[in-house]
Amino acid sequence: MKTALTIGSTGLIGSQLLQLLLESDDYKRVITFVKRDSGIKHPKLTQHIIDFDKPETYKQWILGDDLFCTIGTTIKNAGSKDAFKKVDYEYPRQFAELALENKVKQFLIVSSLGADSSSNNFYLKTKGELEDFLKNSVFEKIAVLKPSLLLGNRQEIRLGEKIGAFFMQLFSFLFIDGLKKYKPIQSKTVAKALMAIAQNNDKGFRIYESDNIQQIGNNSGPEN
Repeated sequence: MKTALTIGSTGLIGSQLLQLLLESDDYKRVITFVKRDSGIKHPKLTQHIIDFDKPETYKQWILGDDLFCTIGTTIKNAGSKDAFKKVDYEYPRQFAELALENKVKQFLIVSSLGADSSSNNFYLKTKGELEDFLKNSVFEKIAVLKPSLLLGNRQEIRLGEKIGAFFMQLFSFLFIDGLKKYKPIQSKTVAKALMAIAQNNDKGFRIYESDNIQQIGNNSGPEN
């Protein structure tokens, strides 16, 4: 029976992951770090409302076995490239460093298909820089999940993403063989894959691309 730690638990994937964690027999305790009260109550759940920019005020609470990082934003929602990088790079790195100090064993994170520190795309470059940092971290296991376009009901409207998802689903029959990893994927499937990967016996740094995530999520239980 383990303790799970999460950041990003109010987002598209994070909220579904939190539900799975609370229902799971593998975890006796679930600790979330949030900016504001989520309103979720559960006997297994401990919620810490924190200022992410003041790690000295919450580092003592990062105690557990598996740290799940599903935090993320967009440049548009963040307001600037610097604000985006703070959420998608600095906060995950900060939590990873504190988790290592506190002997957390596993770090599992949702990145993005195409993430590469040498990319000309700022979003993908930032995600890739975080992956480069994690490659040199010394957790027992680091799992980087790189899904394609996510399907699901977000709290905020991302019009471009919705249009892209519509057309990618419409022509999904074309995504075969080496193109499978580009098919859109349900956020619930990514959450289920995170759970399944956390329970396997793999060690070290591993990357899971979208087609692999789809397979793992599909094999980890019923869709609903």
